[in-house]
Amino acid sequence: MSNNAEPQSLDPTQIEGMTEENIYVALFEGLVAYDPKTCTAIPGVAESWERNDTGETVTFHLRECTFSDGTPITAKTVLDSWLYYLSPEVAATYAYMPCMVIKGAADYNAGKTTADSVAIKAIDDKTFQVTFLGPCAYGIDMLAHFAFPILPMHTIKEFGEDWIKPGKFVGNGPFVLSEWVPQDHITVVKNESFWNKDNVFLSSVTFLPIENSNTAYQKYKQGEIDWANDIPTAMLDEAMLDEAMLDEAMLRDDSQIAAMNASYFYSLNMNNPVLSDVRVRKALTMAIDRKTLVEKVTKAGKIPTDSLTPPMPGFTPSKGNPYNIKAAQQLLADAGYPNGKGIGTIQILYNTSENHKKIAEFVQQQWKENLGIDIELTNMEWATFIDTRQGHEFQIARNGWVGDYQDPSNFLEMFLSTGGNNDGSYNNPEFDALLHDAARLPVS
Repeated sequence: MSNNAEPQSLDPTQIEGMTEENIYVALFEGLVAYDPKTCTAIPGVAESWERNDTGETVTFHLRECTFSDGTPITAKTVLDSWLYYLSPEVAATYAYMPCMVIKGAADYNAGKTTADSVAIKAIDDKTFQVTFLGPCAYGIDMLAHFAFPILPMHTIKEFGEDWIKPGKFVGNGPFVLSEWVPQDHITVVKNESFWNKDNVFLSSVTFLPIENSNTAYQKYKQGEIDWANDIPTAMLDEAMLDEAMLDEAMLRDDSQIAAMNASYFYSLNMNNPVLSDVRVRKALTMAIDRKTLVEKVTKAGKIPTDSLTPPMPGFTPSKGNPYNIKAAQQLLADAGYPNGKGIGTIQILYNTSENHKKIAEFVQQQWKENLGIDIELTNMEWATFIDTRQGHEFQIARNGWVGDYQDPSNFLEMFLSTGGNNDGSYNNPEFDALLHDAARLPVS
């Protein structure tokens, strides 16, 4: 399969994007997994669980299973893995997720307390217990994410950073690492020690770091790859529609279309003196015609929205800042930049992709025509792009979020002041407090 880019790492403590998560779900399994139909938790390493009367404490009952080298997975394995992930020394990007919901996790991650203050326990070999900050309705669902990994601590202790290399790698997922040739391919093969191996129907998967979507699509057409999921906009009709049935708009047999609980957006760096002004940020937001963007540029059924968080069962997003050129121009003038004068050139950073480039070019044109702002486009390969964005070394950067679990909090927590994915350095104590309070709401 085309996997868009060379992964940052295979170590769950050091990964962030979809490129890495695609490989993670092949190599690892947490206490729970995702139900592909509902996005809610289904049994993984834990075969069952129950909440206490208040809903805060969840007790998991682990099945008999092992790592790929035959080492048993016990409740202490889970305990040690989570504490390792949370440790300040590891500095995991997603550590904020367990810190959001587990009692004592935030203080331990910040280096204020010791590991025994984190409210997780190994009751016995097959019983693991976690106490949330409150009932946390979405708490169990989020445990399928790689921020709650089950790691081969014995292998990490033996090999250190090299534990993720072929010949040393140990995992507990449906596949195990076979080959990793950087910038060429990663191959995983069926894990014969996986507890559910009878339902793994592929003998191997090879991930190719093809950043150019045109290249990936051509390789698919030529039969060199089996799966491509980043189709160039210009090729969408060809990729989706059966030529013999164009009048009826019949999908090709090899074409799949699926909805995603996801948002595509731009991060604006709050450390930048121009972008720190909320009037400028609103002006930029209101000067983009999203309807035209999705109809003429992105296509593929994407939905224009002025809200970051998608609608979900039981949740309707609030209204954001709509497309309004006149209001955007007034906001920019009020901020001291009438018709864009004095604001200087602003850079948009994006990672290699024809689709990202086309979106950036559309936004560049919109901001020039509607606000008089000159925009410079900068393209970077994936690893450098991620490092630059995480290092807050940008003005405006392409971003996107695919829900880790089906709750609005998962999209909002990107903007926690202490969040590892808060690339734009947004900081609002009131927002932080409200989001933390959400974890304490009762289960409906």
